[in-house]
Amino acid sequence: MAITYNDLYLDVRRQLRECGVEAATLEARELVCFGLDKSREELVRDSRLYAGTAQERRVRELVDRRLAGEPVAYLTGEWEFYGLPLDITQEVLIPRSDTEVLAEQAIAYVQGLGECRVLDLCAGSGCIGLAVAEKAPNCKVVLGELSDGALKICRQNIRRNGLSGRAVPVQADAREQPDQTLGVFQCIVSNPPYIPSADIAGLDVSVKDYEPRAALDGGPDGLDFYRSICERWKQALVPGGRLYFEVGIGQADRVLRIMRGQGFGDIQLVDDLGGIPRVVFGTLCTEI
Repeated sequence: MAITYNDLYLDVRRQLRECGVEAATLEARELVCFGLDKSREELVRDSRLYAGTAQERRVRELVDRRLAGEPVAYLTGEWEFYGLPLDITQEVLIPRSDTEVLAEQAIAYVQGLGECRVLDLCAGSGCIGLAVAEKAPNCKVVLGELSDGALKICRQNIRRNGLSGRAVPVQADAREQPDQTLGVFQCIVSNPPYIPSADIAGLDVSVKDYEPRAALDGGPDGLDFYRSICERWKQALVPGGRLYFEVGIGQADRVLRIMRGQGFGDIQLVDDLGGIPRVVFGTLCTEI
């Protein structure tokens, strides 16, 4: 029996809700739009039209894959972060709304600096650094990332958002000393891998079976990258510059102590929308 676009969307949303998908409304819209090859506006405009057999089959296949655990962003190949459309593949983590708190904090800081240099370390898709570049046009942003596959996505997202003059991707290992040719920065922002190694097996299927382990695994206690960045990368930060981190649940106080032990002061915690400490930032108080 033929089904309208709107009824197809409602049916997909119902399926997702019944299977416990929290963002069922958002995910249903994204899957139906992608399966029908329509924009959000076109889906609303054409809501009373009937889907063809091939169109409906494609949408149903996408829903089956989603219910088997595959994330919507990997199914559609894109996601939105801080208002920016981003290309997404399984080479990079899917940007989370919690990470927008980190971007917001860094943007507010660098907007008051005028011309400056910002490093997004462990950049992944480039989502944080590109949000900074878009909202603070006087900044020059470096997207530092080790993975070749992720760097490819960074380049695509720079072009997609018209930020070629403000952002550049550079291969960089957060666990090693920075190359001196990178220069220094007024702000370093990082959402590093922070899941304890032993906890990864217990993560949701959509994370552990699809997202890149290298972008998740923070070592035995989840804090390896925080230690490395604070110790090795502070030399890439000007005295008085700021370092911003996203942290996992229950990690804020330990990251604070790591930063304090490496010469950072005025350290502050910022909660996400759920009231969980999600961002830790501090100022480099002493010369290296």
